[in-house]
Amino acid sequence: MYVGFMMLIQYLWTDKKQVMKLKEIISVLEAWAPLSFQEEWDNSGLIIGDPQMDISGILVSLDTTNQVLEEALTRQCNLIISHHPLIFKGITKITPALPEYYAIQSAIKNNIAILALHTNLDNRNDSLNHLLGDKIGLKQIKILQPKRGYLKKLITFCPSDHADKVREALFSAGAGQIGNYDCCSFNTPGTGSFRASEETNPFVGERNSIHVEEEIRIEVIFPKYIEQRLIEALIRCHPYEEVAYDIYLLDNLFHQVGAGIYGNLPEPMNPEKFLQMVKTAYDLDLIRHTKPGNELIKTAAICSGAGAFLIRNVHQNGIDAYLTSDLKYHDFQGAPDGLLLADIGHFESEQFVKEMLKEFLIEKFPNFAVLISERESNPIKYF
Repeated sequence: MYVGFMMLIQYLWTDKKQVMKLKEIISVLEAWAPLSFQEEWDNSGLIIGDPQMDISGILVSLDTTNQVLEEALTRQCNLIISHHPLIFKGITKITPALPEYYAIQSAIKNNIAILALHTNLDNRNDSLNHLLGDKIGLKQIKILQPKRGYLKKLITFCPSDHADKVREALFSAGAGQIGNYDCCSFNTPGTGSFRASEETNPFVGERNSIHVEEEIRIEVIFPKYIEQRLIEALIRCHPYEEVAYDIYLLDNLFHQVGAGIYGNLPEPMNPEKFLQMVKTAYDLDLIRHTKPGNELIKTAAICSGAGAFLIRNVHQNGIDAYLTSDLKYHDFQGAPDGLLLADIGHFESEQFVKEMLKEFLIEKFPNFAVLISERESNPIKYF
């Protein structure tokens, strides 16, 4: 009787709330933080769940733990969006010996979907690192380690009097952005020729006759994750029955995607004052750091999570201070002279991601139930 009553309550509760398909939420999230942005070792995206399932509530967390899953059940949320993926590496056996066993079992048993936004979120422009930079007042923020292989070039050809329409469609689809400039293209006039067969309906020219047309060659660059959207926009707006286009992979650095950020402080400050400002801004209990020097801190870099791999990039850019986490003894010992290297803690460096995700989700789905985990806490304690 009790179980039946609780099922009825859950049904009535769900019926009153807005319900969305999981695939709709995934589509919005992956447009914001494309999976192509994640590191090779990562496992962002949908971890558990059916894209066709109905979602009635979202719980946002840093990790997907047993406590978070219990909280999702209690608070009527059947989607958990976490920063860290529940499953990082390939699993060959699902038994109690697996650390994630009970979380996986609970999620499947209770039909709770689990989705992760990890390095695909970290590596996007205006990421969690940018938020951390804003909290200490960094200006002129740039990506510390931009990515290669993320840019492509599209070249197409169209009648001269349709060039404006085609360019506008390509720009609207996301092409033609270089740094802080948009609507960038290169255009070359030329002559195109073709012969239409009997099965065609040519926009210009006649069937079975060679036609010569004054055309414009349009070139635009674009991030590879919008390729399909760009091609669809091109085909929709182009007047020709058969649209000719070429796509090339570029080796250019893509300065809008990458690991870590750096920028300028509002004003130079001594190392002790800088560390105190960081401690206050991030509400830290402690900071592990190298011995402060005598030089003023004018520039700082930030990488949330484990960021020792970026120390060389920090040094090469002549940055004065670097904030990250999970640093080892030898990272401190081998720190370049003059660099203030500071470990602010893994949980602490990512603590604001939950608010960031909630704000984005509420903006996109204003009438949907989005909650932040209240049971989650830093697994590392300080005595």
